[in-house]
Amino acid sequence: MRLSFGMETRQLQTQKLSPKMIQSMEILQLPVLALQERVEQELNENPMLEVTEEDEPSQDGDEKEDPNKPIESERELVVEDNQSNKEDFERLENMSGEMPDNFDDFRTSADRTQQAQDRQHDLMANALERPESLNDYLMHQLAELEIDSEVEALAERIISTLDARNGGYFKTSLRDLLPAEHTDADLERAEEALALVQSLDPPGIAARSLSECLLNQLNPDVPHYGELKVLIENHLEDLAENRLPLVEKKTGISIEQIQEARLELHHLNPKPGAAFLETHVPIVSPDVVVTVNEEGRYMVHLEDDRIPSLRISNYYRQRLSDPNATAEEREFIRRKIESANWLVDAIQQRRSTVQKVAQAIVDYQKKFLDDGPEHIEPLKMQQIADQVGVHVTTISRAVDDKWIQTPRGIFPLKRFFVHGTRSEDGEDVAWETVRLKLTELIDQEDKLKPFSDDDLVKELAKSGLTVARRTITKYRKKLGIPSSRQRKDWTKKK
Repeated sequence: MRLSFGMETRQLQTQKLSPKMIQSMEILQLPVLALQERVEQELNENPMLEVTEEDEPSQDGDEKEDPNKPIESERELVVEDNQSNKEDFERLENMSGEMPDNFDDFRTSADRTQQAQDRQHDLMANALERPESLNDYLMHQLAELEIDSEVEALAERIISTLDARNGGYFKTSLRDLLPAEHTDADLERAEEALALVQSLDPPGIAARSLSECLLNQLNPDVPHYGELKVLIENHLEDLAENRLPLVEKKTGISIEQIQEARLELHHLNPKPGAAFLETHVPIVSPDVVVTVNEEGRYMVHLEDDRIPSLRISNYYRQRLSDPNATAEEREFIRRKIESANWLVDAIQQRRSTVQKVAQAIVDYQKKFLDDGPEHIEPLKMQQIADQVGVHVTTISRAVDDKWIQTPRGIFPLKRFFVHGTRSEDGEDVAWETVRLKLTELIDQEDKLKPFSDDDLVKELAKSGLTVARRTITKYRKKLGIPSSRQRKDWTKKK
């Protein structure tokens, strides 16, 4: 291989996306709420952009007003019609003298600042109060106790290691909380501190294992206390796998008693700290609304009324052609106007693309809207891309994180793209149909002899659905359905 620093000419064909195209793709992918925030951000950052009011005529169609016609604000300054109003005109002159030369620019900047402050105020006013954390809740209880200072310090260390995301379990070794040269007495104090934290609310907190967590929630008043204690200490795994005959053989407790004790076990909380997790419920705002027209056809309408109509500031248009403007000013205005035009074009392109894509999806999934989810049709993004005449990646961006409101409820647009399988007569069947049929079979099965995955394959074949066993196992687990052994009811007699 020869290495050299010489210069050579090569002809290459590469494909690069322009900034305008990149912005267009970003805008297309945004849901309606995110697009609203993006527009507000652009309005704050780009002075060339203005919001067009609904009752305001367009710039091209603006009628030229008579310069001699007094405006409403001037009329309000008139105090008495029978006077010369000399003082009023003097006041007007004083007001104009106090204003800067570029009053339009000053007014726009002031309005933007006020609008930003109003939005910030609304955000603070509507902010939810932060809930109390698990650590704070335990610390407050600890502060009310009168205990030894060393034990209290160790208890605070233990509390600091607890995490609501793992249920509030104590995952650290006690020795790790002590100095390297700790004594047996130090370890005893650490054990005392842990027992103290475990006595706090919620019951079961700071446990080192699932069995310890459940045992710490037991008290003699709980029904089947003795049986529960034996089962939790030695047979949790057997209970999870529904091996009740084996538990009966090992413990001498009847299956009926084991079943009753297991029902009480379900009342205990395996993750007591999880109640302090900050649950974030996303706000779902539909981007598309489906209605039925007079002819009975499902029609799509974009729910983008909150996205303001934008235009380029007339002041800066005139300033661009002003001979008194400097070259730097013209260049700044030109670049900002170009950026503003890109944004306006991207929003319009997004509106057109989402409209076409959503209408094509709704037309294809008419059976879903007519008869319900079990009648959804197998659909791939490539099919909609071919119909609309765009690339499949455009379809992916157009439906990403967007919701559609239909007569049957609100669904993510991606919900309508489903894979399928082949029935015996060669027709495509959506996996949604397979899942619904699978759930129905398991709900109606004999719990003394529940269907195995192989049995479910055969049962689905009777309905004309050809599905592999591994697929059945996959969807059964996705639906949270236990295995046939775990579903068996041992209390029923043959």
